[in-house]
Amino acid sequence: MNAVEMRGISKSFGNVQALNHVDFTLREGEIHAVLGENGAGKTTLMKVLYGMHRADAGEILIRGKKVSFRDSSDAIQAGIGMVHQHFMLVPVLSVAENIVAGHEPRKGFLYDQEEAVRRVTSLAEQSGFPIDARARVESLSVGQMQRVEILKALYRGVEILILDEPTAVLTPIEVKELFRALRVLKGEGKSIVIITHKLYEVMEIADRCTVLRDGTLIGSVDKEQTDMQQLASMMVGREYSFEGRHPSEHIGEVLCQVRDLSCQRAGIPVLQDVSLTVHRGEILGIAGIDGNGQTELIEALTGLLRPDSMHLTLNGKEISGDAEDFLAAGIGHVPEDRTLRGLSLARSIEENVILGYEGQKQFCRGGMMNYKNIRKNADTLIRDFRVKAPSAATPCGSLSGGNQQKVVIARVFSQDPEVVICAQPTRGVDVSASEYIHEVMLAYRDRGKGILLISADLDEIKKLSDTIAVIYKGRIVAVDRAEAFDDNRLGVLMTGAEGGEKCS
Repeated sequence: MNAVEMRGISKSFGNVQALNHVDFTLREGEIHAVLGENGAGKTTLMKVLYGMHRADAGEILIRGKKVSFRDSSDAIQAGIGMVHQHFMLVPVLSVAENIVAGHEPRKGFLYDQEEAVRRVTSLAEQSGFPIDARARVESLSVGQMQRVEILKALYRGVEILILDEPTAVLTPIEVKELFRALRVLKGEGKSIVIITHKLYEVMEIADRCTVLRDGTLIGSVDKEQTDMQQLASMMVGREYSFEGRHPSEHIGEVLCQVRDLSCQRAGIPVLQDVSLTVHRGEILGIAGIDGNGQTELIEALTGLLRPDSMHLTLNGKEISGDAEDFLAAGIGHVPEDRTLRGLSLARSIEENVILGYEGQKQFCRGGMMNYKNIRKNADTLIRDFRVKAPSAATPCGSLSGGNQQKVVIARVFSQDPEVVICAQPTRGVDVSASEYIHEVMLAYRDRGKGILLISADLDEIKKLSDTIAVIYKGRIVAVDRAEAFDDNRLGVLMTGAEGGEKCS
């Protein structure tokens, strides 16, 4: 029997047709991936199933019975749970308190804390999501917070679980732990939907895939009858191929060097004697599990953090000062979080593409902003970097994630810096936008520039890098040509096990 049938689902927001007569079927005891580029309608479709949106047309059947949900509480009553990309937890409460909220066990008229801890601990162990039920949520890692959200849904007895971009902020180890636990839930007969655009994860975990494009159903296929190339082509609407590595044809002289970089936070060493070299025509990739000093490395090399010690040179010239000095010296920066440090979402594209460079003569003279040049610059970058937007006056907050990232990429690379610190350049970005951003980076490298790439996506590191450096607990534990690393060697080094060597 099918756990879910959605027939002819349509949904509009104003003049925007988000879903156009979409059919979707979820079988009992399967893991089903819903794929599509940003804005394809995949999250909207699942929010209709979860009762957060009411469809304009169509019907929903749960185990053959037609249902109509007024809100998400009706969906939960029907056994449907959804874990959103942005968690909805109370940080100051414990794991157990967050999970049982609204369904608290009681001893008489009082909340029974010990019983709540016992129930949550038992559920966590049974479901494959072990966690300390007494820990405060604010002390947890992102992966552990996600476990709490999933356990909260399971505690309410859901049999159908929807996960929206569940691996977007997880480390590779956390992804493996999540997939292991999802297989346990599947074995218990749970039906699971994963909303994603990460094709290699789909091929690992999903039984079936449904692809949406521009609010329209393109097709549903069994995993055994497809491959990543076919799925990507269905998503983007054209032939798509996953090409291998693109090694540099000419790596030149030393462009940027950092030596003896050390940094402490709250008395704890987070970077220890880091030394790296980027040559002209080279992409140097930093591989490592998140939280091993990558953020501090990025901030030190872009002037956002003053480390305890560091000698940084660009074209043989010592660089020091703050972020403005680093930009002026020719060090570009693609921040790891575009919404926190990359963009001002309330401001327009034309304002965002000059952030950090607004004092240049072409944009400002005599203290007066030259809005004609600012608009002309933005129009050029929108065209050259394929940003999909109604106009340069469009607020960045109204753009898709991929187009927001293109605005950041356009601002940085259009300034022609000597070296670019690229942090998570395609995080939360769909296949088509990722492909384009990679093209920009490779073309820039081939012009004789240098790129330091920091990414949690190992496939991205392996595909783009000419040289790979592995970071573990704030130290560079190995540096070698990219082709000298395989997954096993990278995994051993990234987890701090023995077996790697440091090369130059």
